[in-house]
Amino acid sequence: MTKPKKRNISGVLLLDKPFGASSNKAIQIAKHLFSATKCGHTGTLDPMATGLLPVCFGEATKFSSILLGANKTYEATLKLGFLSTTGDAEGEISQTSATAPNPAFSECEQVLKNFTGDILQVPPMYSALKHQGKPLYAYARNGEVIIRPARKITIYGIQIRSLQQNELHLNIQCGTGTYIRTLAEDIGKALGCGGAYLISLRRTAIGGFDISQAHTLAALEEMDAIARDSCLLPVDCLLQAYQAVTLDDQSALWLQQGRTIEYQSDSCTMIAGEIMRLYNRQHFIGLGETTAEQKIMAKRLLSNTYWSTTIT
Repeated sequence: MTKPKKRNISGVLLLDKPFGASSNKAIQIAKHLFSATKCGHTGTLDPMATGLLPVCFGEATKFSSILLGANKTYEATLKLGFLSTTGDAEGEISQTSATAPNPAFSECEQVLKNFTGDILQVPPMYSALKHQGKPLYAYARNGEVIIRPARKITIYGIQIRSLQQNELHLNIQCGTGTYIRTLAEDIGKALGCGGAYLISLRRTAIGGFDISQAHTLAALEEMDAIARDSCLLPVDCLLQAYQAVTLDDQSALWLQQGRTIEYQSDSCTMIAGEIMRLYNRQHFIGLGETTAEQKIMAKRLLSNTYWSTTIT
């Protein structure tokens, strides 16, 4: 049986990552399903976590880092009164206190107010953060503990979905760099339970994308090639936060050649250092950046292959 021919496709797939699969494993399956030559992601989810994982194909990989700093929303279920060596259900579990009472709903509401806004968080040992060029989880697996400085994170909101005995189900909206595992532990301690760990975690939104737009691997496997391709979003869906500018053919060509261009518009105010989406004949061609001289220079452009379909 011959292998399917690889394709130079470009676009963004909103994947609903399944439980138990690493982000890399899920992405490699998606790459195989689409027979894509190039594939990347916009940030990982732990194997036990499920939910929204944007996957970039082809030219979209040039802009995959855009979502690394995006705000995210999670559904998290905390097991109060227990701790895990990893902060989640994959670690060794220990009970903190057999006598600590389960907190009331009103008590949880009051405590959670202290975890919104800008707060300090110590990153977990089981994380990919580097210490002397080595990820922290490598030290943790050897039983070593590295002193980690606290970092400022932003929690935009926490809502209680339910509280059933010692299981607290939350909706969490947070900024980049937030470790939900650590947040769970800290909430458990603040509730007087001695700690908590995650028994489930699902990412439901990232940037402007929502889980309702996502496709499961199982569903993609059932589709034919045409239906799968229709699931891909255009490359510029990652960049909607930037102002759009439409260029004429000559200006677009000069940018491709490495030149800066003049641009004036009654509806577009240019600020030095501003990033903008560039279009030619309604086709997205890349990102530009304004200069101190009020011109536009190329920042990150699509390849010549894609330019040839828009510029003659």
